[in-house]
Amino acid sequence: MKVVLIRHGESEANFENYWTGWLDVSLTEKGRQQAWVAGEQIKAMGITFDFAFASVLQRTIITCDAVLEASNQLWVPVHKTWRLNERHYGQLVGVNKDVMVAQYGKEQVQKWRRGYDEPPLYVEENDFDRRYDSLDPRLIPKGENLGMVVARVVPFWQDQVVPLLKDHKNILITGHGNSLRALVKYLEDVPKDDMDTIDIPNAQPIIYEFDSQANLIERA
Repeated sequence: MKVVLIRHGESEANFENYWTGWLDVSLTEKGRQQAWVAGEQIKAMGITFDFAFASVLQRTIITCDAVLEASNQLWVPVHKTWRLNERHYGQLVGVNKDVMVAQYGKEQVQKWRRGYDEPPLYVEENDFDRRYDSLDPRLIPKGENLGMVVARVVPFWQDQVVPLLKDHKNILITGHGNSLRALVKYLEDVPKDDMDTIDIPNAQPIIYEFDSQANLIERA
């Protein structure tokens, strides 16, 4: 059984160099093309899916749909889950990265960006729309370090993906840089101090092979 991880194509925030987090921004034209090319790669490799997952943010939803359409699999059911959302960057959300470096220094900003245990400055209140209304408010963060992202992604894997693998299904997971880094950490047992070694480029398929008991065989 195969699981393919794909980070969304270039977003408007990637292009304009600001922290996005749970902001719901769209893809650039380049990002849409990247997603389509990823789907063509999937088709060329002969990979078929039985089920797909995306976050509840449009940049992954658009990417997921493009990958499925380009690989002639648009009919595949897609489940959207907040657990695949990007890391919540707290007060950094919507702020240009260079501005934060000038204000707080490169070392501190790097800790906020990459620190496994150090969270960003929390927001006092979130201003989210109704897509999160059904969630227990205690689940919705006001900022996250990488460890917190791992803690919300692992239950998604265990509860939703593993049963499908044991049912011999191939799965597409379209996520964000940090939610997919969290998954890679879990799947490959990467030490938290080595998280910087995990690189998730935009719209580049990462392919895993699993046995019938959802044990990892190899990363292609």
